[in-house]
Amino acid sequence: MRARVVIALCAAMAGLSGCALPPVQPWEKGQLARPDMLLQGDALGARFNEHIYASKEAASGGSAVGGGGCGCN
Repeated sequence: MRARVVIALCAAMAGLSGCALPPVQPWEKGQLARPDMLLQGDALGARFNEHIYASKEAASGGSAVGGGGCGCN
């Protein structure tokens, strides 16, 4: 029983530790808006990966448009 309480307290402390960070100041927001801070990376790389995915799936659009492909299973 005591181990569960200790684990629960550690989990709560780890979860609440992010709340102790100060908020982002207005003059710091320019750093977060830089292109290298994007989650999906660069646009050219995303288009390249989309092309490879569509080619491997043998479908037109591959990820967003239905249909296409050779139909053989």
